[in-house]
Order: sequence, then C-alpha cells, then structure tokens
Amino acid sequence: MSQDEDFKKIILENAIKHKGEANVKFVFGTVLKNHPDWKSKIPELKEKLQPLVDQVNSLSLDDQKELLKKINPKFFEKKDERNLFSFFHIKEGDTVVTAFPPSPEKHYHIGHAKAILLNYLLAKQYNGKFYLRFEDTNPKNVKSEFYKVMQDDISWLGVKWDNLFYASDYIDLLIEYAEQLIKNNQAYVCFCKPEEMSENRKIKKACSCKNHSPQENLIEWEKMKKEYPEGKASLRLKIDMKHKNARMRDPAIFRIIEAEHPRHGYKYRVYPTYDFQNAVLDGYLKVTHRLRTVEFEMASELHHYIRKILKLLDTQTYEFSRLNLEGMLSSGRVIREEIEKGNLIGWDDPSLPTLAALRRRGFSPKAMELMLVETGITKSSGCTLTWDTLIKYNKRVLNDQANRFFFIKDAIEITIENDPKKEYSLPIHPKLDLGLRTFKSNGSYLIEKEDFDSFKENELIRLMDNINFVFKDINNLVFDSEDYLNFKNYKDSKKIIHFLPNDSEQIVDATVFTPEHELIKGKAEKHIEQLKVGEVIQFERFGFCRLDSIEEKDGQKIYNFWFTH
Repeated sequence: MSQDEDFKKIILENAIKHKGEANVKFVFGTVLKNHPDWKSKIPELKEKLQPLVDQVNSLSLDDQKELLKKINPKFFEKKDERNLFSFFHIKEGDTVVTAFPPSPEKHYHIGHAKAILLNYLLAKQYNGKFYLRFEDTNPKNVKSEFYKVMQDDISWLGVKWDNLFYASDYIDLLIEYAEQLIKNNQAYVCFCKPEEMSENRKIKKACSCKNHSPQENLIEWEKMKKEYPEGKASLRLKIDMKHKNARMRDPAIFRIIEAEHPRHGYKYRVYPTYDFQNAVLDGYLKVTHRLRTVEFEMASELHHYIRKILKLLDTQTYEFSRLNLEGMLSSGRVIREEIEKGNLIGWDDPSLPTLAALRRRGFSPKAMELMLVETGITKSSGCTLTWDTLIKYNKRVLNDQANRFFFIKDAIEITIENDPKKEYSLPIHPKLDLGLRTFKSNGSYLIEKEDFDSFKENELIRLMDNINFVFKDINNLVFDSEDYLNFKNYKDSKKIIHFLPNDSEQIVDATVFTPEHELIKGKAEKHIEQLKVGEVIQFERFGFCRLDSIEEKDGQKIYNFWFTH
C-alpha cells in the first residue's frame, strides 16, 4: 500500500468511526505514529492531510464505506465482544440493581477497586442502578473521616452511584426483623462466651440457650437492648448446629456494643452483625445482583437463607477470586505501623497500591477498568497483579493523553560550534494536534551528564526535533545539520537525546518524587507553567509524572512532581 493510500485508509476509518466526519487532529496523530519520518515536516504534512480529510468528509457515509472496503476490507470484519457478565444470564429488560458496601474504617487499595468497578460496570451495561452503601454497624471500627475518604476514592475511579445509603440508618428496621425472628422461634438469646460458642460450632453441639421459648427470648432481648453489659449475650439464628457449612451453625445476628457511633452517638446498644445487616439490606433495598470476592462464598448460603425466612428479594451473587498483589504492601495493619514509624509518608505514599497513592501518583482509573475487562472474572485462584501489569495498562491510557515536555536532571552545559541559533518548535503531543512548544537557541544547551558521558568520538547526536551535531571530543561539539533524514542516514554511531536551552528565561526549577522516596531535582522547560496541579504529563526519556504542587522559594516557583512510572 502506498503512503497516500495509507493516509486515505486512516482518514476513512476515522470518518466511519465518527459517523462520516473524520477528525483531522486524530488523523494527524495516527499518521505521525505510522509514519514517524513526517515528524520533521509537520507543516507540510498538515498541508497534505487537510485536503484529503475535506475530500473524505464530503462523501456520504455509504460512499465512505464502499471506498474503504476496496482499500481495507478487514475493517468491516465483525469482532466478537465478550460479555463479562454472561454467567448471570440477564435478559433484555431485566431489572438490574447492584451495590458495593464498604466499611468506613480504612483506605482501600487496587484489589478493592475490582469489586467496586465490576458492580458499577454491571449496572451500567444493563442500564440499571448502582448503590453505594456504607456498612457502618460496628461503632468500634467506624472512623468518621473514612466516609469522605471512600467517596473520594470511589468517585476517582469514575464511579457514579445512584443512591448513597448508610447501614446504621436502618438499625431500627434490622431490630424489627430480629424481633420478628424471635417471635417466630427462629432466633434466640445466647449467653455462651465467644470461645464456648466457637468450640460448640466445631463439635456441632447446641447449647441449652437454644431451648428457651420465644417469650423468654423476648424478655432477654429487651435486657440486651437496655441493661446487659457488652459480652453478656448475643442474638443467634436458630438453624442447624450440625450443618456442613460452619457459617450456618446458629450464627450471631446481633451483639451488644457499648461505644459511641460517629453518626448516631449512643442511641443504640445492640448492633447487627455484618452477615445479618448485609443480607437484609441487599434484600430490603432490592439489590438484584452482587459481585464480591471469594471469601464471601461460605457466607453466601447464610445470606440467601436470611432473605428467604424474612421473605425479602433474594440477591443473585457471584464470588470471584481476589487479586493477589505481588510486590505490593497492602496489609492495612502493616501500613499503619510503617506510617507510625516514619517509613511511609502516609496512606498515599507513592510506594503503596492504595487508591489514594495511585491517584496522587497519576495512575488513570481507565487503566484499572481496562485491566479488569481484559483479565476477566474467574473463581480460580492465582490471579496475580504486579506493578508491571498495572503500569502496562496505565501506559496504554497515558500514551494517548499525556502532553510531552523536557526535564533535565544532573544537568551540564554544552556549547555547539556553528549552532544556527534559531527559533524552533516541538509538538506538545506526538499524535494529537495540540500545538507547539517554541524555543530560542543561543548555541548553549543543558543536557544530562549521563548522556554526555556516553558520547563517543565522531558520534552524531541529535537534539530531539532540533539539530544534529558531531561529538569530536569533550571540548568540540560541532553543528552538522538540521534535517532528521541526515541523522537517519548517518552510517556511524549515533543517538538522540533530549535537552533544554541554557537560558534562564526558558527554564524553571522542578523536582520529581519517586516511589523509592528519592527527590530528584532538575530543570524543566518553561512551558510547564501552563499545567494545573493534578495534570499528568510525560517528561521525554524520563517517565510519566503528575504535578503535585507548585511552591515559591526566594521569589522563584518550583514545580513538584510525583513519578508515575
């Protein structure tokens, strides 16, 4: 296929994807990606592409398709789209309501993001609703600040909930259901100590408390609510102590907790267990489907049972394997200890896989979604996530989004003999037509010492998208040419490096903080002044970075970045 035919193919494909209207910016980016030799002739390329785009856009969509069929028939081959949630067998028109129930007590990490996103994507795929419900019925664990922390983290993932609920707001309802079970002789107050209860479950033995009448249990239940101290008694479901599933052996559904609740103070003395309130509220709020990690598999039978005896809507659940985070510190207890020791700067330390840290480093939530969709949902263990895997998906997103700039660490000055001292321009983005960064040369440049130390005698060096010079020796760097083709056709040793003009008017101070806690100081091009805090860019030949803060020192601004990868 000739170059002109490839240009037309790119334009036609873009036009058909966008209902007959090709976007010249996207076409321009794709052409540069496929034909890098045009990077040195950007004005000429723009002049060449615009008439072709206009010509294609003047055709009807049907004519565009007919023309592309002749050039690239493979474009129209049907691609199989895998339904990630086919195991639910949801039919068109079925009601779909999903939920994610976090406990507001800690920072969540990338492993938790899987359950959040899967439930959200399921609702989105079937035009359903997604609920966020805080499971906050243990006042000893709940920390008020995490209500907001979790909402911020989940919002950052791109998740929009249709309703926000707090399980603690439904304690009165849960008490009503508990009393209904007592009256129906389906629940009893138990005075066994936790260790005794645990031992009885192991040996499948019922205790004498189970023989009390509903009337006796109601009396004891009132004492639980008003006077019994914490640990004195619990309310248990009456199921079967010989059940093969240990979770079904008369589980506790309410216990006494004497502690202040962040939202309700000391209004309650009895609080539902996680299993009871989770099962009831899923049914009461009419949650139709839930995806959760495999550790809930044993609890699933109990949850279905609770909804059945209370005549609530039964939620379809699917338990999938957890992500094993290899090489990532994810234990909340250990992280907290490391923060207290001063080894980590906080829950958003750049070495951590917490959502707070990933957000601050500049990871894209779109990358998380791509990773989940492509790796699928499975019950089998061994689904391991490494930094390399996460970085692979994040690069895929950032490569198309991040603007490019220059940053020089460990800078040294060089002077190029016979430098043309011209004004030159570099693209802000290699694919998208987002404008140019303009520099003025005075013959003196800043480059990295590591690059300078690697130069060989008579090696041709190209300053990216600018000029070529020959390295004679450490004191003789001589201008050779401007054209990229001269560099490309050079037969001997050659390399391309990035640079900055050695001019205080065109550079600013910058730092980059790495996951290894190294603070790299250097100089960056003045064009980064256009950035806003939070933007992720790519420093050429260095890596992706997120602007974390801008500070002033001695009248000069310093741009502080966090290294993404």
